[in-house]
Amino acid sequence: MSSIHNKLEMSRKHPLLFLCSLLVLPVLSTADCECTPDVGGSDKSTALKLKIVSIASILAAGGLGVFIPMLGRWVSALRPERDLFFVIKAFAAGVILATGLIHILPDAFDNLTSPCLSEDPWQKFPFAGFVAMVSALGTLIIDTCATSFYNRAHFSKAQPVDHEPGDEEAAAGEHASHVHVHSHATHGHTHGAGEPPLHKEDTLAEQIRHRVVSQVLELGIVVHSVIIGISLGASMHPSIIRPLVVALSFHQFFEGMGLGGCIVQAKFKVKATVVMALFFCLTTPAGIALGIAISSRYDENSTKALIIEGLLNAASAGILIYMALVDLLAADFMNPKLQNNGRLQMAAYLSLLLGAGLMSLIAKWA
Repeated sequence: MSSIHNKLEMSRKHPLLFLCSLLVLPVLSTADCECTPDVGGSDKSTALKLKIVSIASILAAGGLGVFIPMLGRWVSALRPERDLFFVIKAFAAGVILATGLIHILPDAFDNLTSPCLSEDPWQKFPFAGFVAMVSALGTLIIDTCATSFYNRAHFSKAQPVDHEPGDEEAAAGEHASHVHVHSHATHGHTHGAGEPPLHKEDTLAEQIRHRVVSQVLELGIVVHSVIIGISLGASMHPSIIRPLVVALSFHQFFEGMGLGGCIVQAKFKVKATVVMALFFCLTTPAGIALGIAISSRYDENSTKALIIEGLLNAASAGILIYMALVDLLAADFMNPKLQNNGRLQMAAYLSLLLGAGLMSLIAKWA
């Protein structure tokens, strides 16, 4: 009541001052919506040193993360068939899911609903959610079509040719008394009753599936990593860069674990494995270097930057959310090995929640 009385008293004694204060209020209320870059606290030399440190830190963290699952070649406990591998992969899947939902998608909404963009159409339609949905559906289409294509391409070449067309009757009688087993290079027969051995094609189909998953997952991670790198590299504020270096180092480490697990299950040759790992490790540092190069001309609040970043962030979020839920979590948690082992199932649940929780916590700084 005293504050109201004071305002009334001021309006009576100083009417001009009171009217000016009313005119200033709308300006103050919209001051946080201006699209001019904030130059306060910028320090180019200190920022450049921190960016160089960030390149080394993120490169090391990403390399370590993607390399740990690959230790299964030498450490038996980390091989894909071991229980520990399921637990680590559940943790990494939680990290990837939280990355899409907690880190990337909110950034996309911020970009595409910025007051710097025109009201029509950006303020009238949820483009971030729409692009994320289209991206997830597109990932589903690519996922299934690529798997189907590789399966047809391989298995059409692997069909056996056991006899000439004129021998069909003899072959039919022969097949009545034994089981026919296919393989990639040779074709043999096993005689007697009992179940046939596991076809190599079954294992190969799983391997093809894991290869498609690892490549699509890397695509989603790389798109986001480039955006993060450019944003960090273009920043001139040490107060912003310092927490980002630590947060992004953990971010790359955990994502690397998830991608590394998929690469191991895909059983790529050594050369392909190294190329995929290096591509993941170098993407964010390359983005930082690009951001440093264009920092004098880059304006993160410009219309073009907001639209491009927002659309790419939304697309990346859709890819990662789909991959985490469908290709990582659903595939592993429906695995008979996990379904038939209560202790392993509980450990995987806890690991999943821990990964998602830690990655969500990092969002406080990044």
